[in-house]
Amino acid sequence: MAEIVAALSLGVDLGFGQPMEHVLRQCLIALRIGERLGLGDEERAVVYYVALLVSVGCHSDAHEQAKWFGDDIELKSHKYQHELRGARAAASIMRMLGSGNTPLHRFRVGLEFAVSGHRDMSGMITEHARLARSLGEQLGLAPAVLEALGAAYESWDGRGWPGVLEGTEIPIAARIAHPAEFAEVANRIGGAAAVRTLARRRAGKQFDPEVARVLTTETEEILGGLEEVATWETVIAAEPALSPVLDGAELDGALLAIANFVDLKSPYTLGHSAAVAELVRGAAMEMGLPAGDVETLYRAGIVHDLGRLGISNSIWDKRGPLGPGEWERVRLHPYITERMLGQSAALAPLGGLAVQHRERVDGSGYPRRLSGGVIDRGALLLGAADAYQAMREPRPHRPPRDPAEAERLMRGEVTAGRLEAGSVDAVLAAAGHRVPRRREGPAGLTQREIEVLRLLARGLSNRDIAQRLVITPKTVANHVEHIYAKIDAGNRAGASLFAVQHGLLPET
Repeated sequence: MAEIVAALSLGVDLGFGQPMEHVLRQCLIALRIGERLGLGDEERAVVYYVALLVSVGCHSDAHEQAKWFGDDIELKSHKYQHELRGARAAASIMRMLGSGNTPLHRFRVGLEFAVSGHRDMSGMITEHARLARSLGEQLGLAPAVLEALGAAYESWDGRGWPGVLEGTEIPIAARIAHPAEFAEVANRIGGAAAVRTLARRRAGKQFDPEVARVLTTETEEILGGLEEVATWETVIAAEPALSPVLDGAELDGALLAIANFVDLKSPYTLGHSAAVAELVRGAAMEMGLPAGDVETLYRAGIVHDLGRLGISNSIWDKRGPLGPGEWERVRLHPYITERMLGQSAALAPLGGLAVQHRERVDGSGYPRRLSGGVIDRGALLLGAADAYQAMREPRPHRPPRDPAEAERLMRGEVTAGRLEAGSVDAVLAAAGHRVPRRREGPAGLTQREIEVLRLLARGLSNRDIAQRLVITPKTVANHVEHIYAKIDAGNRAGASLFAVQHGLLPET
């Protein structure tokens, strides 16, 4: 669980315009504050998860943020510059209204914001805490964690959000995690002196005075070594209580909860990740892939778009064509997904598939412009599933396409050399399209196994077969093992004889 939540936090960092591991460092700061306040292991375990999830709800209305302010990430990056309810914060927000548009458009947005937008803005912040609590519930976190997440934006003086708690009514984990978040940014920008200034100015207002006192008097001890430690490993090892370990079904549920949460970022992607996961699982089963590969592809489908957190909704929700600079940012999102998942040994294989789901057979994809046999076979299948599902969903510049139109466009991608034919057939079949099929081969061989058998009988190595069929050598080895088991052969000669006797060679 700690690895999953920590991986999510890396995307939240970018969504706030902060460098990766900002949230991980604020978690370490919060834990050190908790130690100096004498919290026990169970209390610090609550602090741990609250610190990692305190800002997770803030991307959920990025669509509205971009509508009002142009760039939702730029907007959130200003959070740490001023007191949240202060005049300077309000002035900073007003200056961003309608950013990136013509003066007339900005004037209209300003009028609309004056009428209703400012109330919407306040409601957004309250909703962020409620949604963070909701995600915690879906992840099965402890009731004390949920309570603190729901109070994550309350202030000591009662002027926070939703503004129903003040002082010691606010759970201690929230009173620690909130200052830790701001202290991490202050330390990174201005060092220990900036943290002490921050704590003194906000003590008794935004911050618990006792937490502010600890930040002021034990600053070096709390901040010491933050830049030198291996942050990921340190945070994962720092979970104070016995960290929950997830089995297969629990892992699927946790990943799905997070993916659905990330998909909230845009109204055009609601449910996209779950739908792609189901589609790629069905396609993998259509192709007769081993059960382990099917499971891995399903999970890769769930997480394939987590990197969307790091790209502004001014791009995702733009109705007109994207400019070159905007396209460059879009091309980063598979890479961001890989970076989010790559530090966890359990999640890194999923990131390895996800990072290739926008690559194309002809080398025209991104982020690395891979081509042909260099692209993982599973990633080709995932890419086809993602492409089809995206066609069936609305986008800012077009309505959803009907099944027939989506099939026509997918076939066009095959003809153009961008998508691989076998993957597209499998995805279309999984989506309910009628795809011409050859009858099952002798001994129950699938069509793919027959293709492998013919090349194997011709003397091609596993590597040669992999290149010819645009699959991995590991997948070829799995197919060969299944072929030998089905036809009761022990080597290439026996497999060749079976192929000739059953009319598979020579090909007609």
